[in-house]
Amino acid sequence: MEFSEKVVLITGTASGFGRVLAYEFAQKGASLILSDVNEKDGQAVADEINANNGKALFTKCDVSNTEDVKQMVEAGVAKFGKLDICVNNAGIAGNALRTKTHDFEEAAWDKIMDVNGKGVWLCMKYELPHLLANGGGVVINVASVAGLLGVPGNVAYAASKHAVIGITKTAAIEYASKNIRVNAVCPAFTDTAMVQNSIMQDKEYGQRLVMMNPMRRLGEPEEVTSVIMFLCSDQNTFMNGQAIAIDGGLTAM
Repeated sequence: MEFSEKVVLITGTASGFGRVLAYEFAQKGASLILSDVNEKDGQAVADEINANNGKALFTKCDVSNTEDVKQMVEAGVAKFGKLDICVNNAGIAGNALRTKTHDFEEAAWDKIMDVNGKGVWLCMKYELPHLLANGGGVVINVASVAGLLGVPGNVAYAASKHAVIGITKTAAIEYASKNIRVNAVCPAFTDTAMVQNSIMQDKEYGQRLVMMNPMRRLGEPEEVTSVIMFLCSDQNTFMNGQAIAIDGGLTAM
């Protein structure tokens, strides 16, 4: 897989999948537009890539904020001249682990839906015109198995990730004739900072996450990013509108 002539935008690059993807795309020669709300750690990723002869621009961005998203996309295109690939990865789980639907707080619902649902749509709203101008491209939205299953204890997270899949499928149909492929990946619980933070809040919850998976372990970030890299590559040209589970067999149960 070669990306030396590609400009790749990735949100949520301070940690987790986004951070791993930034390094993997950099190793493959891509020019990178990186963003996160965590400016310190996000900028550090870009600085390390640039120090190793890569090309990366970091912009602090809250994906639920229209002006932030618009500025991120415009700054990246101004620097690199175009946009080829977009990985809309930024997301939050919230603090709810065992909150029944009728007890869920409205403010928590709004925050999760704003970042995970509205945030993906806003990114695509400003990315797609540049992909159209470029004659095509690829969009990958990071959903979750929570977009394919129910999530007892966090109704907003499940709703937001179902929304990501709905956005993905709709856009895939709308832009297929314009040489733009839109897919979603749906990882099961993976060993990222977000999942570890949840486990630290409730060790029993963490043990359940492991035992509910047929493979009896968490996923590794690279097991997810390798699929994303393939979906973005020229080796994959006909897969479109899919929600691809990367879950150790969880959704097969």
